[in-house]
Amino acid sequence: MTVVTLMWEARAADGRGPELLAWARAQPLPGPAAPLRRETFTAPGDRVLVLTWWDAPGDAPLDAALPELPDPAPDLVTRPVHRWRFESHGT
Repeated sequence: MTVVTLMWEARAADGRGPELLAWARAQPLPGPAAPLRRETFTAPGDRVLVLTWWDAPGDAPLDAALPELPDPAPDLVTRPVHRWRFESHGT
């Protein structure tokens, strides 16, 4: 088993941090399977971060198709969403 973590981070438009947080928390992930884990964080500057952990087949490439959060409405953010993928190598 390979655990892949998807990281989604956005910065809200001025004064819209709580709205971006609520939007991100309400977003379902498309597809038949749920992530192993999902956590949502906030940071200064009205940033919202969502991490999801997925059980991927052992030989799956890091860019394998996995459900990701969509982009919010352009007026809700100050810049494009940042996305990264990480493969776990244990502790």
